[in-house]
Amino acid sequence: MTSVTALCQPPPLSLVASSGVSSEFALEIRHLRTTFPGPDGPVAIVDDVSLAVRPGEMLAVVGESGSGKSMTFLSALGLVPKPGRVESGEVLVGGRDLMRMRPEELRACRGSAISIIFQDPMSGLNPVFSVGEQIGEVLRAHRRISPAQAKTQAIDLLNRVQIPDARRRFDHYPHQFSGGMRQRVLTAMAIAHGPQVLIADEPTTALDVTVQAQVLDLIDSLRREAGMAVVLITHDLGIVARHADRMVVMYAGRLVEEGPVGEVFAAPRHPYTISLLRCIPHLDAPAGADLMSISGQPPLSGSVRQGCPFEARCYVGRGREECRGTRPQLEAVGSPAHLSACHFSQSLEEEEARA
Repeated sequence: MTSVTALCQPPPLSLVASSGVSSEFALEIRHLRTTFPGPDGPVAIVDDVSLAVRPGEMLAVVGESGSGKSMTFLSALGLVPKPGRVESGEVLVGGRDLMRMRPEELRACRGSAISIIFQDPMSGLNPVFSVGEQIGEVLRAHRRISPAQAKTQAIDLLNRVQIPDARRRFDHYPHQFSGGMRQRVLTAMAIAHGPQVLIADEPTTALDVTVQAQVLDLIDSLRREAGMAVVLITHDLGIVARHADRMVVMYAGRLVEEGPVGEVFAAPRHPYTISLLRCIPHLDAPAGADLMSISGQPPLSGSVRQGCPFEARCYVGRGREECRGTRPQLEAVGSPAHLSACHFSQSLEEEEARA
């Protein structure tokens, strides 16, 4: 009998090719829509989101708090809190749609095919069990191994995420680790079964700058070592510039820009992306210069039924009829890999000067 865990492993490449299923992407999300009940009907927190990440690639997902970044990937993993629900969409990992799996199949795939590191390293660990016991529990959830084998593999994982004196630290409890070390333990748990896709949700929250760099360098080295696809959810554009290959920008549950990191930073083609980049302090700015800020507040999720959700805060489109009445679609700008959802993306430099 085939085990549930085996069902979520990717098929052989020859089988993928003969079946017509694309093997280009480690993770592909198509037209994902997640809603929560509202006073006037379902409210879309994730609104028709499509994105993909290739093996070995790091995709950064950026945007303000409440933009739908984390909810998109909780939806993909089947972890949407009640009373929310995924209304439609596909989530393909290794050519298999997670949305069509039975609950037991999906549970088996979490960790073995796709895994996540949550942003709070303290709440992600149980304070009454040693870190070694918790890693061993993750290992034994998907493999038939003895406690001794689980301990050996857990120590190997602690070594792999560069925790000093791993054999002794195996028996230590979460409170005996620093924030950075706890984040490394969570990373060890996330990579325990060699997932094809690793989702890192704000993995450096509450860590100081030096430790942030160490954690991100670790994730980066693990990605390169294993050819793993990484989705980095963050609001820190400095991290994106240093570590990511491509980026998508989210606003009010929708994608508004996507492209290679260098291209988006050099020539952003959506007013929201431009506004985010203007908020970053620059070393060559005059002493005492004020930081830029984005006027207004993000709309309540699902409150924008038509038009561009950024219209009310946009220095180019505010008050314009086309921006208020018609939702812009993602279209290629500059290169086929660079997409923007703005009515004025092709003439943005002229529009900025006019504004």
